[in-house]
Amino acid sequence: MVCAASGIAVAYEPSVAQLDAEARAAGNRREIADRIGVTVFATRWPAEVSQISANALGDHLIVGVRVLGVKFHRPMTRSEFVSEIVALVTAVWKAAPEVEEVDLWASVPIAVEKGAIVSGDLAKPVSRTVFSLSARRGESSSALRARIEGADAGVFWDAEWTRTVFKESPSV
Repeated sequence: MVCAASGIAVAYEPSVAQLDAEARAAGNRREIADRIGVTVFATRWPAEVSQISANALGDHLIVGVRVLGVKFHRPMTRSEFVSEIVALVTAVWKAAPEVEEVDLWASVPIAVEKGAIVSGDLAKPVSRTVFSLSARRGESSSALRARIEGADAGVFWDAEWTRTVFKESPSV
């Protein structure tokens, strides 16, 4: 970038959110994943977002958001986790209103033995899904929260993970 008035070249320094968005974008519509990522990665979420993908098939645009289900940046209750998920889905729709569906999942690593094949046709899994959600455009935040909390259609909670990962809410 050149400043026209002075003729001085000015360097552009991208934000951390922009760098994270570019590094963690995936799919056949990476530019959309990158745009969403700039918004999402501007916040330090307690459950870390590790990837955003955007994929189009015909007129359909679906975004995937992967969250780490371990090593939260701070202890969380289940209710706080639900609030984060609702906020993430809302952020996706705000950054990219053309998105038809948001698929969000949390995964945890699986220990694999040394020398195990971890890529290709014979790959051993290296992670497992412990939470997943599919949300459709137009679903309100309150309806989404109610569906997640009730583990209704399109929502999966791993029972063992849920029992062990969340701190207890303080008694009122």
